[in-house]
Amino acid sequence: MPYEIKSSPDFAIIDYTLADGESVVAESGAMVSMSSNIKMKTEARGGLFAAAKRKLLGGESIFQNTFTAEGGEGHVMLAPGSPGDIISFDLADGKSLMIQSSAYVAATPSVTLDTKWGGVKGFFSGTGMFLLKATGPGTVFVASYGAIYPKACEGEYIVDTDHIVAFEETVTYSVTKVGGIKSLFFGGEGLVAKFSGNGMVYAQTRSPGQLASFLHPYRPVKNSN
Repeated sequence: MPYEIKSSPDFAIIDYTLADGESVVAESGAMVSMSSNIKMKTEARGGLFAAAKRKLLGGESIFQNTFTAEGGEGHVMLAPGSPGDIISFDLADGKSLMIQSSAYVAATPSVTLDTKWGGVKGFFSGTGMFLLKATGPGTVFVASYGAIYPKACEGEYIVDTDHIVAFEETVTYSVTKVGGIKSLFFGGEGLVAKFSGNGMVYAQTRSPGQLASFLHPYRPVKNSN
């Protein structure tokens, strides 16, 4: 099941080659193009209850699309909604990756998706109280806003919560403030995630929240007169 990630890191797209009978599962709306012999099936993976749980807690779509090649080799191209990079993770059997819910793009059918409690403070930090947990065996594709940069956490490492993309299950994090009260409200950093343990952390070079703040002064304002 070969694939190629093209146009990285600015406008990355997955070019997937499927052998006859092979499949790939993608988030709703991720399909860009596909061969005429690719059949798409829309379903709530794991059942409606499990899918609704991922939607309510993890922010993932209830329904996902499974693309299967029939009658020969086929190609499907998948991309996230925002401009940026895509990275793939080959997960061994039973190994998991924690993913920011908005970063999930696609996975092989053998990968299991679930939600994991991320703490109440995550609600105020921008990470959300729940994360997606992808468990192997299989390959999962994760997208970012901007480029993705990996960082090895060896003990402790701090990442702005708005820049978190994914991290290995061998590290844990707690949400805290980066400085004092003045820094929290006037320093422009807000809350951060302090990672602990030994493992990889993947962050994005751009922040959706900072983009929204940058565009806010330019929004059209309706004159009430």
